[in-house]
Amino acid sequence: MNRRDFLRTGTGLAAATAAGCGAQTESQSQRPNVLVIYTDEHSHWTLGAYGGTIIGTPNIDSIGHEGAIFNNFFVNSAVCTPSRGCLMTGRYPHQHGAYQNNIELNRDEVTIAELFRRAGYETGMGGKWHLDALPKPGWMSVERSMGFDDCKWMYNRGHWKRIVERPEGWPQNRSNARAGGELTQPDEPDGMPDIDYDVKGEGQFFTDWITDKCIEFVERPREKPFFYYLSIPDPHTPYTVSAPYDTMFEPEEMEPPESLFGNNLPDWADAARNSRVAAERVKDPYDPKRTEVFQDRMAQYCGMIRCIDDNVGRILATLREQGQLDNTIVLFTSDHGNYMGEHGLYNKNQLYETAHHVAMLARYPAKIDAGTVIDDVVASVDFLPTVCGLAAVETSGREEGNDMFDGSAGNRAWIHHSSLERAGVFTPEWEFALVKGADGILFDRRSDPAQTNNLFEDPTHAKTVDELRNEVIEHFKAVDGPEMSWLA
Repeated sequence: MNRRDFLRTGTGLAAATAAGCGAQTESQSQRPNVLVIYTDEHSHWTLGAYGGTIIGTPNIDSIGHEGAIFNNFFVNSAVCTPSRGCLMTGRYPHQHGAYQNNIELNRDEVTIAELFRRAGYETGMGGKWHLDALPKPGWMSVERSMGFDDCKWMYNRGHWKRIVERPEGWPQNRSNARAGGELTQPDEPDGMPDIDYDVKGEGQFFTDWITDKCIEFVERPREKPFFYYLSIPDPHTPYTVSAPYDTMFEPEEMEPPESLFGNNLPDWADAARNSRVAAERVKDPYDPKRTEVFQDRMAQYCGMIRCIDDNVGRILATLREQGQLDNTIVLFTSDHGNYMGEHGLYNKNQLYETAHHVAMLARYPAKIDAGTVIDDVVASVDFLPTVCGLAAVETSGREEGNDMFDGSAGNRAWIHHSSLERAGVFTPEWEFALVKGADGILFDRRSDPAQTNNLFEDPTHAKTVDELRNEVIEHFKAVDGPEMSWLA
């Protein structure tokens, strides 16, 4: 079912959206719960709902198959902190303030959690926040949680694969945490939760542990509906996962992308090229060892995603057992993707599509028909108004995004990367971007999905370049973006 058909159905969102920003009219018992499942550095092509065949993700896929699959959902900035800020506020990075990693969200922002708290919801979060500047891990207090009343298991940043929970009454102290092979000293405020960090390869795998905390919240007796944000810090690096997932996928069966040995990165990707050399410990871009490096990483990456899927299954089963699944708006998405060898790159923070294009799945039978497919181009700033519309929760009016179901998003996703001075747009046909003082890009999303043929300087596409350049300039002018200092 496409969006136009969906909006004609009796349970379509056209009427729901009209009522979505008004005052609450439903009783507490009728109002839906909201569960947001958010992963980190998770590429959409890994999921069966988007055609993935390597891993098998039936639980995550079921959210989309029993609800809506957004085929063209993009993050506005393919970096953790600014992307999370867009999702939480419905506003672009220069507006919400957290425009690059490890910068705090403006303290006067009205987050989606605060909106649901004001609407009478019990709000909670577990996992990675990454919107409170430098504290690491930075276990949150209610005063800093920006709308999350239950924030005991909400931490600012860091990627520790295992965790040991202290016994009740354990004295507070400072502990070492192991991230990959490096020991770091976390900055922990007074009153941190009873948590210790495993440094011996023992303890519970973090994804399993944080899912336990989500399930405990869901199972809690309550009279009010809940809004819960589960932010799983995987499948982000380090590339490692617990048994049995660590051996579930054979490295030699992992097929490298065609562009793994590509050495034609543009000038603006020099930093990415240098980080690639450091990460793979090879200087020659054609070193065959790079295939082995990719395969080992990919096998563990797939294992992490399979682990996430099994844990999503646990949560859905709990909601079903509680009789709350159909009365819960369940959403699944990510802060950005991972290149996983494409163009010889890993991680994110570049202009190629894979880091920006992520999954977006939504399930809520009362208002979303099973099998709904949204092909319009939408973005993370559109998340907040969409969820508020589904739950009939009033927004603050500050958001810059639009409801993803009613077509008002304009079929555009704007690239905001002010810290690296890049600006662009995704349309159904194109990815177009400009870089200050460097070459731009124009990729045909339909005929060149691997993005190996940059058409920016192709004279046969000069008209398209001019049209999209004007669109980008007009957008940044309208939102008063700092990019106008060089776009103009």
